[in-house]
Amino acid sequence: MNRRQFLKDASTAGIFFSSCGACARRAFAQSSAPKRRQVTVGGQRVRTIDIHAHVIIPEATALMGVNTAPTDASVIAPKRFETMDEWGMDMQALSINANWYSIDRNVATKMIQVQNEALAALCAKYPDRFVAFASVALQFPELAAEQLEEGIKKHNLRGAAIGGHVNGDELSNPKFDPFWKKAEELGCLIFMHPQGIPEMDKRLAGRGGLTNVIGNPLETTIFLSHLIFDGTLDKFPGLKICAAHGGGYLPSYAARSDYGCVRFAGDCKALKKKPTEYLKQLYFDSMVFTPEGLRHLVAESGVSQIMIGTDYPFPWSTTTVDHVLNTPGLTDTDKRAILGGNAAKLLKI
Repeated sequence: MNRRQFLKDASTAGIFFSSCGACARRAFAQSSAPKRRQVTVGGQRVRTIDIHAHVIIPEATALMGVNTAPTDASVIAPKRFETMDEWGMDMQALSINANWYSIDRNVATKMIQVQNEALAALCAKYPDRFVAFASVALQFPELAAEQLEEGIKKHNLRGAAIGGHVNGDELSNPKFDPFWKKAEELGCLIFMHPQGIPEMDKRLAGRGGLTNVIGNPLETTIFLSHLIFDGTLDKFPGLKICAAHGGGYLPSYAARSDYGCVRFAGDCKALKKKPTEYLKQLYFDSMVFTPEGLRHLVAESGVSQIMIGTDYPFPWSTTTVDHVLNTPGLTDTDKRAILGGNAAKLLKI
């Protein structure tokens, strides 16, 4: 999905937060919000935390010349709360898809400042419903490191949201090491969300929404594989990285990477462990759609590495809680961890 299509879809889906707090409060007071679903496991109340939920800050996109100013119909904080209550989502970790990697330093600096301040204000206003990931200008890695540190220490943000590549450069490129070093130093979570693979748009064109359905998880697979094979995860073993959409295709076919180290041994001689073992230090959202998909993800990575994700407000997963509750083989302890315990620990909630 390209930047303009994302913004168009976002507007249709209504993911803006207006600066008109009084309007939102009035609308919320007048709404007939459903009763908040109380999620329990084994008779114990669970605080659920959605690791994958989107938002846009119109004031920031305006700096790129993209008009996403909210209308009356998009003053939708009440609607978001109603949906969260219906789905059984106590909290969301808000992230903004990176669409600013091509802009110049001055505009990027101002845009990130506006976004992170706005995210901090939202979290301060609704501390029982939201935490957020900072935005960073990864096209300038040292600046991104500074923005990450400021976001966490000044604005109480809980990590950063990033794309899967920066203008065609893989994030395993050593030029991004200042950012990874800072993320490891701060011990914060980095949430990676794919932005598509532009060079494959022609092959993925046509029916089926393949640029999203195939392109997004494929980009995630490429991103993670480069971090493994190019040595980034060995260089920064303390990194905490969560990959959207269940880690793409990597967890489903990771053993091929291990066997690739037999076929192409020279490419793996510098690795400190087998490729599949790195899955145990990565994190994933639960967007794999079926009980068998979730069971397999648990088998490959471990329960401690998985958190629920909805991709709100995009209509990919509306039964995320039930997906976890109804997956055979998960213990009550497992379910509590995936539904909220793992995210609470990583996000310091």
